[in-house]
Amino acid sequence: MAFVLRHRGPDDHGIWFDNDARIGLAHTRLSILDLSTAGHQPMPSASGRFIISFNGEIYNHLEMRTRLQEASSAPNWRGHSDTETLLAGFEAWGIEATVQKTTGMFAFAVWDKHTRTLTLARDRIGEKPLYYGWQNGAFLFASELEAIKCHPSFCGDINRNALAAYMQFGNVPAPQSIYTGISKLTQGTLLTVTLDPAKECIPVPYWSLLDVARKGQQAPFEGSDSEALAQLNSTLSAAVLSQQIADVPVGAFLSGGIDSSLIVALMQSQANKPVRTFTIGFENAQYNEANYARAVANHLGTQHTELIVNAAQAQEVIVGLPTLYDEPFADSSAIPTFLVSKLAHSYVKVSLSGDGGDELFGGYNRYSNKVEKIPRFLRGPLALILNSVSPNTWDLAASLASPLLPNSLKFTSPGDRAHKLASVLHCDSPSQLYERLLSQWTEANAIVFGGDYKSSIQFLWQELSDFKSNELKMMACDTLGYLPNDILHKVDRAAMGVSLETRVPFLDHRIIEFAWRLPQHMKIRNGQRKWLLRELLYKYVPRNLIERPKTGFGIPIGDWLRGPLRDWAEDLLCESRLRQEGFFDPTPIRKKWSEHLSGKRNWQEPLWTVLMFQAWANQ
Repeated sequence: MAFVLRHRGPDDHGIWFDNDARIGLAHTRLSILDLSTAGHQPMPSASGRFIISFNGEIYNHLEMRTRLQEASSAPNWRGHSDTETLLAGFEAWGIEATVQKTTGMFAFAVWDKHTRTLTLARDRIGEKPLYYGWQNGAFLFASELEAIKCHPSFCGDINRNALAAYMQFGNVPAPQSIYTGISKLTQGTLLTVTLDPAKECIPVPYWSLLDVARKGQQAPFEGSDSEALAQLNSTLSAAVLSQQIADVPVGAFLSGGIDSSLIVALMQSQANKPVRTFTIGFENAQYNEANYARAVANHLGTQHTELIVNAAQAQEVIVGLPTLYDEPFADSSAIPTFLVSKLAHSYVKVSLSGDGGDELFGGYNRYSNKVEKIPRFLRGPLALILNSVSPNTWDLAASLASPLLPNSLKFTSPGDRAHKLASVLHCDSPSQLYERLLSQWTEANAIVFGGDYKSSIQFLWQELSDFKSNELKMMACDTLGYLPNDILHKVDRAAMGVSLETRVPFLDHRIIEFAWRLPQHMKIRNGQRKWLLRELLYKYVPRNLIERPKTGFGIPIGDWLRGPLRDWAEDLLCESRLRQEGFFDPTPIRKKWSEHLSGKRNWQEPLWTVLMFQAWANQ
């Protein structure tokens, strides 16, 4: 089990077991803090009561050590690792109280010899993964499914409800996994396990985003714009500084967008030498942001490294995606994420990223959606008009009109956006609109044989009825679902697949708590999203280097499926093959494939969802 996780920790490995207690822990180590043998895991506490296998970083662990010493609760420290700090906290304060005191990202398993219980924990937002479940009388747990699959008790039955959820969203949302009986530990929870398989294990929250969001709205920030700007600068600067704690080289991803540029700007303002920054660019100009990143890097004075890749180099990554993600995952931006991680790993062992800024500060297009303002009697005719023109024709028209349009009306792939708008014009409610915008296949249960997935979005939307706006409800739903299930999952696997640790300053819980206190007009103002982040960034980077259409981290999957990937896709989407395998109804899949090949529609997202499952199942 440990051997297949060596990419997550190539520097050291260890195994601890207790035959009498029937418990074993294993660890593969990526050495970041305390590179000596004093950081070896699994690690016992000073008294020997607790044994831990820990993945992640506790950024405030030195402050925790100071508190332990002031209370005369500190052991004779063996080294300066955060793992040892956690164990000392468990002995002094208990497990939950220690976790409450941490600022960091983590997944850990700790065995208590006194109570003969195992505790699993996951960080507040879900940066680090943790799977678990009973299989034929054995309780299995690991950072990745590949390790669990190694155990002889593992069953391996496909969870068809989870498959339907995957088909809808392009990822398997927690707490499910693709396998029956194996779950993902929900972010911000602890799970206590005994040796009795009959005793139900229920995750218990130690931190709740919804509680934080409600408290923030009940006691909002009442200062001026300049006061909000000063507090954001102070709080985010502190988070960026704390997340650079390491005994190895640290750098940052830089796309040239608002979020990554702000993180890098703060890093450089704190540094006495150029910060290492990394960017992937593409030969296809429509998807290439390398020039924007280069301009920001030049202005800030970072030591910048960029790699321009061609389509063939990007496509080579596809064959490894099923192993890299070890359950089906359909966010195609995993390809450039893996490439930039691989580039960064050549120079540093830790890289900071700008993830989380969109969810917390109102960055996604859906947060300023205008559909609700369109009269219902106009929506049907407008949808017909939008769908009557092919995506390629829309793209051509937008290209011709581009010189006359302001930046706010310039988009990448306008044809895709036009057809996506047409698909949501019939939504009856904001919650239905939100779910449709996130969905790859809107009728996922009908496509998956035996699938009966009930999306939690509508239920969660009702639970958010006291939130002040639909935009805030979307931000909460994204932070609870899309962020951990897609974004953080994507980055963790891509980076750890090449033994690179990523850190996300925006997800410091103090930033999250501050963001939820901000009134909405400080996030979205006059149609401009991430208003406060932009204002802070302008203190470090000129406005003209930042203000441009939001592109995301995309690649031309749709074009590739009609070109160099066509034979590969045709084999996986073969009608007889789909029928024989028995997971999907091939009729709607083949219909979309035909329309995509003809250029009538761009169905790259739903087709990629099917293809990534097929490639995963095949492997």
